[in-house]
Order: sequence, then C-alpha cells, then structure tokens
Amino acid sequence: MQFIDYIRDTKGELKHISWPTRPQVVGFTVLVIVLSVATSLYLGAFDTLFTFIVKKLVI
Repeated sequence: MQFIDYIRDTKGELKHISWPTRPQVVGFTVLVIVLSVATSLYLGAFDTLFTFIVKKLVI
C-alpha cells in the first residue's frame, strides 16, 4: 500500500508544477548551447595561449 500511496501523492504533486511553455524551453535550450560554445571557445583560447607561452619558454 505504501507504493500506491507514493504514486498517488506524486501524481497530486505533479499538478502543482508550473511547466514551462515551448518557447521558454526552446529559448533556454538555445541559451545553454550558446553559453556552452562560448565557454569552450574561451577556455580553448586560453589553453592555446598558455601552450604557446610554455613552448616559447621551454624551447
């Protein structure tokens, strides 16, 4: 009976959730992708710069 109560309570709680609209989901997904690409380019640029500096100092 505990499992049935759990399912019933979970179903009731799901009615209280404010689900995002499709445009919100698309907008946030695009935002996450853009920020991920920007972060990877930023970190990649610093990695390249530091690699160049270390190579110049060692060689």
